[in-house]
Amino acid sequence: MIKEKEVFTMTNTIEIKTMGSFSIGGHRISLAGLPTYEASMTTNGAKRLVNPNGEFWTGQMYVSYVKLAHAKSSYPLLLWHGGGLAGSCWESTPDGREGWQPFFLRAGHDVYVSDAVERGRASWSRYPEIYKTEPVFRTYKEAWESMRVGPHYDADPAKCEAYAGSQFPVEAFDQAMMAAIPRWSSNNEATLAAYGEYVQKVGPCVIIVHSQGCSFAAHTALKYPRLIKGLVFLEPSGMPDPDANDLSVLQDIPQLYVWGDNLNGYPTWNKSLPGIGSYYKTVRAYYERLQQVAKNVSWIELPDIGITGNTHMLIQDRNTLDIAQIVQHWFEQNGLG
Repeated sequence: MIKEKEVFTMTNTIEIKTMGSFSIGGHRISLAGLPTYEASMTTNGAKRLVNPNGEFWTGQMYVSYVKLAHAKSSYPLLLWHGGGLAGSCWESTPDGREGWQPFFLRAGHDVYVSDAVERGRASWSRYPEIYKTEPVFRTYKEAWESMRVGPHYDADPAKCEAYAGSQFPVEAFDQAMMAAIPRWSSNNEATLAAYGEYVQKVGPCVIIVHSQGCSFAAHTALKYPRLIKGLVFLEPSGMPDPDANDLSVLQDIPQLYVWGDNLNGYPTWNKSLPGIGSYYKTVRAYYERLQQVAKNVSWIELPDIGITGNTHMLIQDRNTLDIAQIVQHWFEQNGLG
């Protein structure tokens, strides 16, 4: 285990120069021919006419930022969430501990946290007039099992089975589910476009990204390689097609891939399946192709370095700051800290 004193000096006080937020991406869209209706917007309030026809904005994302009075890093750090989540997953854990946003602020980084298109404070658009598919909601069972908290979920909490030594705070699982965000399967193009505008606005930056967001970050780096100075992929669920993209443009971008435990515990993650049959194996194939052209790419499976029990939600596990320390150490090794 990397000890904190061997990596960097943390500060208990976060001295802020400025903080704020902005929305970015998307476009105006017009709707016509929809029926009007009456509705009351407050309890016992008078009804008013609602006309859903007219102009709207769609495809935007939301970004908040905190810039330090004395930043130690040369580049701002962008935290991108995964599927069914919003940027709040970086702020604190379900059981109330500090998350990666305050951790990396204390480590000396200016930090940006975003809600991607359709998530959190980015807001939604009408379905099916604008979003063409219905929202997808994650159930307790899917979350428990696909995030590898345990092999079996039951509606009776006493019968839920967690993996031995699981690092997830299972007593706060209800709190984790309260933060779950619906998602749409038809908005990848809009999301990727918004992320592109985002990095162009911020300029040269380093990105830490989780799960579904990893594919967006990888595609963004392929399009804007001069703006991305480092990439940390936490349990990616997909990557660009290496046969359809020129990976050599990524040759100067340091990249780190980090994986948790029990990867054979759920089919979509299973690294033992034959062929390219899981998220893990798809990403591994991309990584191996990337190794042929990139100068600095690293792959860490936490059990291989003695850190066990981590779930897919390693950014919320009990030992999450131990993992953040490993990432910070990698930053410093690569001139990004």
